[in-house]
Amino acid sequence: MPANIPHAFDYLDQPERFPPQAVCAVFGDETFLRRQVLRVFRAAVLETEEGDFSFTAFEGDKAEWRDVAEELSTLAMFGGGKRLVLVEEADAFVSRYRDILEDYLARPSRTGVLVLELASLPANTRLYKLLADAQRLVNCSTPREAHLIKWLGNWATQRHGVSLHPAAAELLIELIGPELGLLDQELAKLALAVASEQKISPELVSRSVGTWRAKTAWEMLDAALDGNVSEAFRQLDHLLAAGEQPVGVLAQVSASLRRLAAATRAVLQGEAAGRRLPLIDALQQAGVKTFVLRKVERQLRRLGRHRGARLYRWLLDADLDLKGNSALPPRLILERLIVRLASAPGALIIQ
Repeated sequence: MPANIPHAFDYLDQPERFPPQAVCAVFGDETFLRRQVLRVFRAAVLETEEGDFSFTAFEGDKAEWRDVAEELSTLAMFGGGKRLVLVEEADAFVSRYRDILEDYLARPSRTGVLVLELASLPANTRLYKLLADAQRLVNCSTPREAHLIKWLGNWATQRHGVSLHPAAAELLIELIGPELGLLDQELAKLALAVASEQKISPELVSRSVGTWRAKTAWEMLDAALDGNVSEAFRQLDHLLAAGEQPVGVLAQVSASLRRLAAATRAVLQGEAAGRRLPLIDALQQAGVKTFVLRKVERQLRRLGRHRGARLYRWLLDADLDLKGNSALPPRLILERLIVRLASAPGALIIQ
């Protein structure tokens, strides 16, 4: 990604460095970040108290270009200044009007600011390149864990007025997954449990955030790794019936499965280099906690090296399929992953 495209974290830290242009796009898979960036955009464009009179939002799957263009070229009766026009979830809108938008970028309205909110914007498209060259993009993709841990610490201080221990941030991500909206909600709850001068500790996170949903997800994973398909399906039923999103269920178990995958890879790489790495050592290197080390060792031995080596691929497949890469219902995608994990040792591997 070009260096001149700020990530949402950079934009939110110093929005004055990236003033809104006549056309802007906020894109990425992290809805929470998109909403935070749009909130700052709105404040930057609509500076007066009556600025709301100059704001219009369209639904991307229903919006027509003629209506968007009319709003951009019309000043509000109240509010003054520029008009802000937002097309929400604009992926379909961009697909329909890509050529028109590319032409509009060359001669945009002087009275309005157009903001496109997108789940994705392929870097190989001309529209992306035009927006990137003019510094009109903000990247709202899910950050890497190291950046997310740092952000959680800053967010806890700035938004909730408390300090967050780095180990507590890491545990929060493990329990909740890299879902920023859910992480923010948990931070708000934790902030109520400590005085403002105190730091949120890993112990407090463990006591307060170990919700039944997280515990149910772990029980589902344990059942699958132990070969108990019916019990794993039963726990999955509980999660989905309670309103848990399939992508959220996957996020809760992915961290544990990535550790199994990393341990398997370390063992196989050691063998390829002519040295033997004990499985316990490989699991410790992968970040498995001491108190579950023996249980996880047993589960990985049952899983076996051939399936352990496929875990990264299976997790990626499930993630992409849940995000639209497959026509299968989300539940079946999760059930397929469970069956892959639960198959008997030596059984034919489900590709």
